[in-house]
Amino acid sequence: MIFIQDLWPLLQHIVGKITPTSSSEKPESMTNSTCAGHDSDLCRDDSAALVLKFVAIASILLAGMAGIAIPLVGRHRRFLRTDGNLFVAAKAFAAGVILATGFVHMLSDASEALQHPCLPPFPWSKFPFTGFFAMVAALLTLLLDFLGTQYYERKQGLNRSSDEQARVGSSDSVKVFGEEESGGMHIVGMHAHAAHHRHNHPHGHDACHGNATVKEQVHSHMDDGEETDLRHVVVSQVLELGIVSHSVIIGLSLGVSQSPCTIRPLIAALSFHQFFEGFALGGCISQAQFKASSATIMACFFALTTPLGVAIGTAISSGYNPYSPAALIAEGILDSLSSGILVYMALVDLIAADFLSKRMSCNFRLQILSYSMLFLGAGLMSSLAIWA
Repeated sequence: MIFIQDLWPLLQHIVGKITPTSSSEKPESMTNSTCAGHDSDLCRDDSAALVLKFVAIASILLAGMAGIAIPLVGRHRRFLRTDGNLFVAAKAFAAGVILATGFVHMLSDASEALQHPCLPPFPWSKFPFTGFFAMVAALLTLLLDFLGTQYYERKQGLNRSSDEQARVGSSDSVKVFGEEESGGMHIVGMHAHAAHHRHNHPHGHDACHGNATVKEQVHSHMDDGEETDLRHVVVSQVLELGIVSHSVIIGLSLGVSQSPCTIRPLIAALSFHQFFEGFALGGCISQAQFKASSATIMACFFALTTPLGVAIGTAISSGYNPYSPAALIAEGILDSLSSGILVYMALVDLIAADFLSKRMSCNFRLQILSYSMLFLGAGLMSSLAIWA
């Protein structure tokens, strides 16, 4: 009896060691099976998924084309002009959609991919790579934003050096940004020159109620317009870069899926997302006053990117394993980078540019409408994460 009492703790210790080991072997084998791409999907249907992918290509293509075409084609219409309150409110809604895409969708997908159990614990579980790559992307976007602005200012300074001397002292000759001469687009706007005039112009209540002199109003309008329009040129190009970078990823994600249960909500979510993302980009292109050929190329490039990603994903779906370490790492890093770009562009170049402008501060009704549309766009796009 004394022998059994002495042996019992030893047996408990041995059984305690064996039980966790055997229980951990099953999840490990299941994980290896999943990572090898043999996970069972009760909703898997290759033929139905293929039909839905063609529907997705058509739906996303039409939504993107419609979204980017509305501000480009309708900029000369009364209700769709880029300087109208309706356009500002719609652009605020689109900015909310882009912001939610970066924070709720792309950042979440990136975190899920880079923390997937199929990845080795070191280094992916030892450091918050998702936030790090998003931060790097935001900082690089800031640098690109700055370099692009400097480049266009220097380019315009060289192009108009001779004309500037002829216009010195002439208050009647006001150059409108985007005015084309000899088929080219001239970008005007020196920050130092604009800042000099702002310090001498009325602000606040007087600026909103037009108590400045006519000459001051002309100079203020010219300087603010020059700098703002220069920003639209840079913003439209950087924004397209950010949109295209994640459009390929979301297109591939839909294309490689063989589950109709996954594809159906993605079609609605991506079509909604593509429409308003295109509207925001089209608005920036329209405000930048590109030539028709340049605007058309940028619009087509945006509209075709996601459908092209779906087509590529469909082509490689038979041999593609989304749970392989290489696929997870590539998806996570690209989603993180795209998230940083979109969050920066939405906050800095879309929301702050419009919501901190003099026009917004002088129009209370426009403030209420724009903030409501901003929150509505962000809320609706965030709610789509429930299904997609």
